[in-house]
Amino acid sequence: MTQESKIKYSPGDYGKKRLSAADWAEMNIKNWSRTSEKSAKKQPKNGIFPCICFSRQIGVGALKIADLMAEQLPLRVVDREIIEFMAKEKDLTQKAVEYFDERYPGIMSELFTMLTSEKTYLKNDYARQLAKTVTTLAGMDSTIFVGRGAHLILPRENVLAVRFIAGKEYRISRLAGLLGISWEQAEGRIKTMDKEQKAFFKSVYQKDEASPDEFDLVINLRHLKDASQAVEIVACAFEQKFGTIA
Repeated sequence: MTQESKIKYSPGDYGKKRLSAADWAEMNIKNWSRTSEKSAKKQPKNGIFPCICFSRQIGVGALKIADLMAEQLPLRVVDREIIEFMAKEKDLTQKAVEYFDERYPGIMSELFTMLTSEKTYLKNDYARQLAKTVTTLAGMDSTIFVGRGAHLILPRENVLAVRFIAGKEYRISRLAGLLGISWEQAEGRIKTMDKEQKAFFKSVYQKDEASPDEFDLVINLRHLKDASQAVEIVACAFEQKFGTIA
């Protein structure tokens, strides 16, 4: 095993220390169970809070943008690792569904019925579990989802869908700098992760590529000065679409 292959990188990482997916889920499940009906947020009519869904090319830095946005807007960040963890831990997702159903009887079952009838590409068990996870999380609070095609699951009227792109050279350079590896090594990593991402979307959503028509915004980060500019653009678009969140 080479030194380079020992360096772990999960899409979205940018050096910030974060809670593990398991710790995040445990903490939030406890918080949901402790929230009284009086202190719970008033549920939107169709059961889903306004959300932002980030779709991105691997290595562009979307998670950093999400974290910066969460400092500015009252939204929480749910990244790829958390979505994957909860989608695989069926008992955990079921607990969240049960807490939701206790407060808002009937809403979640209606949402799942709508999803399975309208989203015909959610065919296999994993895809349905992924949909249940994302929908339940979006039903708990306004959320910034990063990755896993959340914008393809949630009701479109509740979502600001944003696609971040940057070009291969930008992505390779950024990854090489983050991991302290060579251009060639970073290029190999990007190539492998691009293939994995493409295979995931083909398997779960029967899609070969992300069409611009799916999104409210497509932002090329190579043409922006820094992540804060992307934050301002998305925050403005969110407010224009949904208004100010209290």
